[in-house]
Amino acid sequence: MLDESPKRFDRIVAILIQLQSKKIVKAQELANRFEVSLRTIYRDIRTLEASGVPIYSEAGVGYALMDGYRLPPVMFTREEASSFIAAEKLMQKFTDTTLGNHYASAMYKLKSVLKSDDKDWVSTIESSVLMQSAEKLFNDKSPNTLTLLFESIAEKKQVILSYQAFTSDGITERNIEPVGIFHDHNNWYVIGYCHLRTDYRQFRTDRVHSIKKTEKDFTLEHDSLETYLNKNETIPTTKVRILIDKKIARYLSHERKYHGFISEKEIDGNIEMTFMSRDIESGFPRWFLMFGDYATILEPERLKTRTLELLEINRQRLL
Repeated sequence: MLDESPKRFDRIVAILIQLQSKKIVKAQELANRFEVSLRTIYRDIRTLEASGVPIYSEAGVGYALMDGYRLPPVMFTREEASSFIAAEKLMQKFTDTTLGNHYASAMYKLKSVLKSDDKDWVSTIESSVLMQSAEKLFNDKSPNTLTLLFESIAEKKQVILSYQAFTSDGITERNIEPVGIFHDHNNWYVIGYCHLRTDYRQFRTDRVHSIKKTEKDFTLEHDSLETYLNKNETIPTTKVRILIDKKIARYLSHERKYHGFISEKEIDGNIEMTFMSRDIESGFPRWFLMFGDYATILEPERLKTRTLELLEINRQRLL
């Protein structure tokens, strides 16, 4: 009788909604979402089919609804609707203008189906939530970079970037095939195959001065974004140990992950942190100097030397 419980009914309805959200949905994907066995998913799908929902399946591929079949508009609970408020605020601050406008348009449609009391409830929350971005994510000359990159990936069309690398004073034109986009350390990045360098490169959106879509198809079959991100793990690393004042250490919990943090332990009221750093010549020592008056470098010697070199350069500039 457990299969006839309200919990199962809710799951079956949710499965039907998910089938409408994608062209193909895999059984394992459904099992993972609802934390049930594949056997349970197979049984739920048969229940939907028995109720008249036109589902077709292909072994090893997944399930799909027949073209043209749709449920009536879905009603949101006030809790579900309120969750979109945070997403809307994030979209306004952390994406480009066009994507933000598209999401705002979608939010108007969402709010239009709410009951009057729920509209007031959501409106109260909306006026009390504010997102602030500390970084400038896009160049003023290219405010819709993210939107065009999304379109490029979906349509598999090359784009032309006018790009200024961090180490360059000039702007170069790059013909790229975007593989994927990710947000890291308060910045948006795109990884793509660069025809100028004939290799995969990473580009930061705030350094894109202009972007233009082309009608040129991708020339290569690219791997998933995760494949290229994981390649960074093969970059040689250096073991670093620092000893830091305990009252300061807790403020580094977010930043340290970007510098190869491995572990920490308490020693006589201080915290010893261990890292596997990919950059002890620039990135790590510059970060260390932000709190260096509360910390000691235990190893390696090269990191100590490089940190002193940076301090001397700074001292000379202040004279």
